[in-house]
Amino acid sequence: MTSIGLQHYLLLAAALFCLGILTMTLKRNAIGILIGVELILNAANLNLVAFTRYRTGAIDGQIVAVFIILLAAAEAAIAIAIFMNFYNSLATIDVDRADQLQG
Repeated sequence: MTSIGLQHYLLLAAALFCLGILTMTLKRNAIGILIGVELILNAANLNLVAFTRYRTGAIDGQIVAVFIILLAAAEAAIAIAIFMNFYNSLATIDVDRADQLQG
């Protein structure tokens, strides 16, 4: 039986990153784009924690990962507030209609 090594974590993080990019480019509504951003941030966190795991005696990656989690939570709260305001103005969360907010 094979053990789980660093390359397995990096492959999973690369898959999460690609799924996040795909989600951000293919989704038309704002919530889908927000989910894509969260996937990308989680891929970065997985890389940080995996590299820290295989470097003995270091916890810097885990500390940075905690800060990224805090940043993602704040970003999600602000983005949802913006999307609620967007929905109140246009009665949709389709980001292609954002140009109607000008003027």
